[in-house]
Amino acid sequence: MDLRRRMRDYVRGLLAPVGRKNGWQLAEWAGHRDPAGLQHLLNGARWDADAVRDDVRAYVAERLGPGGVLIIDDTGFIKKGSTSAGVSRQYTGTSGKIDNCQVGVFAAYATGSGRALVDRELYLPKSWTSDRERCRAAKIPDERGFATKGELARDIVRRSLAAGLPAAWVTADEAYGQDWHFRRLLEQLDVGYVVAVPKSQQIKSLAGIWRIDQLIGEAPGDAWQRLSCGDGAKGPRIYDWVAAEQPAPTTAPAWFGDAAAAAAV
Repeated sequence: MDLRRRMRDYVRGLLAPVGRKNGWQLAEWAGHRDPAGLQHLLNGARWDADAVRDDVRAYVAERLGPGGVLIIDDTGFIKKGSTSAGVSRQYTGTSGKIDNCQVGVFAAYATGSGRALVDRELYLPKSWTSDRERCRAAKIPDERGFATKGELARDIVRRSLAAGLPAAWVTADEAYGQDWHFRRLLEQLDVGYVVAVPKSQQIKSLAGIWRIDQLIGEAPGDAWQRLSCGDGAKGPRIYDWVAAEQPAPTTAPAWFGDAAAAAAV
């Protein structure tokens, strides 16, 4: 069977309501006699995953067009065993608790024409990167060291924009938004961004230090606007919005000033 057909069946199986995404169940779902073909695709066939990523990103950029949003987020994949690369007991939003899972950092590109995934990085906990034999058994290269999810996200943003993905904005949740390195990178790359931050986030300037929830609480009543940020599964998603201009960032890490838009349900 052609490798491209096997890849098609494999991806469709991953997206299908298959109970466990192992070789046997994916092969059975795809109508194969046994999992040998899919196992060969993953373990024996010669193909460059990064080259496929680059082709997909270029295709998405062409089809969806310029001016879109690059969306950064991580997700977990619940696992039963301990041999899958990066699997560990760690928090995942998939289950909302600490679970045995793999965690990946992903990027999607979205415009009015659609949305699609364009990049990914597997998060490897220190329990993996400190055990080179375990990494080799899972075919993780020796040069792959520990990197935080924030560092992986910054690598993805750099790579996507350097490749010409025509994103006008970057967005992420508070796990990345609270990281000044992430925000500073976006400013250096001259790309707009809207990120969430926790209510404990500090805003620092020569005039003092404030928590973001303190600043929001001091906003006058007539500064607020109630707007929908789009339809969700249960209808319009209504939020109260207020905008405030904060001190311009400098090269010093202590200056967190962002042009901030704060939203409260």
